[in-house]
Amino acid sequence: MMTADARTPARLRNAPSWLISLVSAHSHRLVGAGFAAAGARGYHYRLLAALAEYGPSSQADLGRTTGVDRSDVVAALNELAAKGLVERSPDPSDRRRNIITLTPDGTRHLQELDGVLTGIQDELLAPLSPAEREQLTGLLTRLADHHAKSR
Repeated sequence: MMTADARTPARLRNAPSWLISLVSAHSHRLVGAGFAAAGARGYHYRLLAALAEYGPSSQADLGRTTGVDRSDVVAALNELAAKGLVERSPDPSDRRRNIITLTPDGTRHLQELDGVLTGIQDELLAPLSPAEREQLTGLLTRLADHHAKSR
């Protein structure tokens, strides 16, 4: 595991890209463990959140909205549907497509995952004040938005 301790070369300790990677890896572990304990995966959260925010959607649109690969969308939706968290129905305008809808159980599960994620954010960002957390979120959003334009 990478750490930013005194043995880490200064070139790395002072490189934002390395520090972002370090914190990202830790964040990924925390989120994975937290969601697994709640019976979910990251893709589940992304898909449920998109359905809650944007409403019923085709599988293809969900993939585009969430940045999840088409085959992963199908697999994750199969898992969510098996748990009764989403429903698939034929698209009335194109019977070859399915429309995915969030169920009431899906909404409840998403709220549970929101709580899990809030706890993870608190653990991850524990050394930061509320103002610093807001500033960090703003800076990361700016970076993400900037690099999204070049994709």
